[in-house]
Parts: sequence; C-alpha cells; structure tokens
Amino acid sequence: MADLTTKYLGLSLKNPVIAGSCGLTDNLANLKEMETFGASAVVLKSLFEEEIELEMKKNMASMSSASQAIYPEIFDMFDIDTVEDTLSKYLDLISEAKKNLSIPVISSINCISASEWTYFAKKMQDAGADAIELNIFLMPSDLNRSSEENEKVYFDIIEKVKKEVVIPVSLKIGYFFSNLASTIKKLSDSGVDGLVLFNRFFSPDFDINNFRVLPSNLYSSSSDYTIPLRWISIMSGRVNCSLAASTGVHNGKTVIKELLAGADATQIASILYKNGIPYIQSMLDEMTEWMDESGFETIYEFKGKMSQSNSINPAIYERAQFMKHFSQKF
Repeated sequence: MADLTTKYLGLSLKNPVIAGSCGLTDNLANLKEMETFGASAVVLKSLFEEEIELEMKKNMASMSSASQAIYPEIFDMFDIDTVEDTLSKYLDLISEAKKNLSIPVISSINCISASEWTYFAKKMQDAGADAIELNIFLMPSDLNRSSEENEKVYFDIIEKVKKEVVIPVSLKIGYFFSNLASTIKKLSDSGVDGLVLFNRFFSPDFDINNFRVLPSNLYSSSSDYTIPLRWISIMSGRVNCSLAASTGVHNGKTVIKELLAGADATQIASILYKNGIPYIQSMLDEMTEWMDESGFETIYEFKGKMSQSNSINPAIYERAQFMKHFSQKF
C-alpha cells in the first residue's frame, strides 16, 4: 500500500490533501467530516483583519490609518456590535477543533496591512492552533504606491506576526509581483515557514442590463492548477520553506502533478463545494492507485521529480517551449 505521508510547515501529515480556508471550514461538523474522509489538515475560514481591529477600536472613527488608507469601504461589511462575538466564536472553534480532531488545525487571517490586528495571532496560538496562515489580499492597484512599497507590506506582516507566536506561520499569496521568483525567494528567507501558491482574488464582472458589478468565477476551474504548477516547479529546491499548491486542485492526478513539481502539500476548496466533502477519499484513492501502478512506495520517491531544477531541459518552463509550440504551422 502506498505511503502518502508528507511534511508541511514542519507538521507531519498523513497525506498531502489539506482542506483549504473556505466557508465549509467554519464549523466543527464539517471539519470532523473532512477528517473522516481523509483530509490531512484543515485551514479554518479566514478572519479579516478589519474584524479584529473593529473589536479593538469599537468604532469606525478610531480605526487605524493603515487600514483606512486601503479599503475603507470594506467596513460596511461588518456589524461593530457583533464583531467581538465573532472573534470569540472563532477562538472557540479552534479550541473545539483541537479537542475533536487528530489532524492539524490551521487558523487563517485575511490581511492587507501590518497594523494592530497582529496581536490576535497569539490568541489563536493560545486557543490551540497548530499553525497560522496569513492570506495577504493586497492588489497592486494603488497608483500612489510603488512595487517596493507593496512588497514591503508582506515582510512587515511576517515580522510582526512572528514576534507574537512560536507556531508555524505560512503565507498565502497571489502572483501580482513585478519579480515573482525573486519575491518568493525573499519571502522564504524571511522566517516564514511556508508559502501557499496562490490565493484567488475577487474577479469582477458586469451586469450590462442593470449596470452593476458582480462577482465572477467564484470557484476555481480544473485548469487553474497550471499556474501554481509552473511556479512551484520553478521555485522547488530554491526556497527555504514549505510549498503548498492551491487553486485548481480538483482531483488526485492534479495533486500528483503538484507533488512532481515539488509541492509538499496541496489545498482544496472549490472541489469540496462542487463534489462534496466525501470526494476527498476519491482523490486519495486515485493517488494511491497511481503510486501503486507506478511503483512508488512513498511520496518522497517522486516529489520534485519534474521541477525545473531537476529537469534536463529547464527552458521547457519558460519562453523556449512557448516559441517551439506556437511557431509551428497548423
């Protein structure tokens, strides 16, 4: 029988399939079901930094200037009178999950600045979280901020959170950087324990009849995995932290592909909405079958086998292969 165990953030996992942060990971019943059907860890639904700051400040007037400067309209989303209860319930969920699950419980914060909210990371640790995932949702859309200023936010957040906790800290990032490879390498050298490639930003669409902005592509598609696949392939063996693939991981074969690229683990969310929580077991069965047929007893026998650093033709991940393919006449 194939051995699916792996390590991520220094945590021992029974397999590389983690239930990623989403609306399904906000209650104990779902978390228990995810463990039953094979999830190796769970990332709880994210708290927003604005929720944490509202609990601290209690009123809009005293919100930190750092948060106001970016997306002040987001505070319309929260009821100040109920935020404190939200935070208490979140800590209770961490505590209850730790009591009832045998797999790692990873808390999550969706953040855009390194302001006062960072104190809450220690509360998560004290509640029993095995690790903290920081989902940095910073669009490079401010015309008055340079790329260097945008990137500095990431390092400021890491520094402040790492001062609060001793448990592992991972960073879930997007790919909107002027020099993505260099930034990933620098982030891996910052003391962060892992990087999740990549988060999915809100994508707007237009209702042309009512002239309204609507959300689009709420769920990932099965083809989206190629973006993290490329960058994990390129960065595998070149970073000083764990790597996890996220977005577009919809079946066991895709998990295998991300492992071949060099990922230590994968995160799934959209497919849980589409196929249900029990589908996790189908993904694991698919992985086991492939490993048995391919003669691999452990993940470590093939992890990173197809990364760029292990490739006899590294250019295949970059421009040369593009030119070769699209210069052909059909």
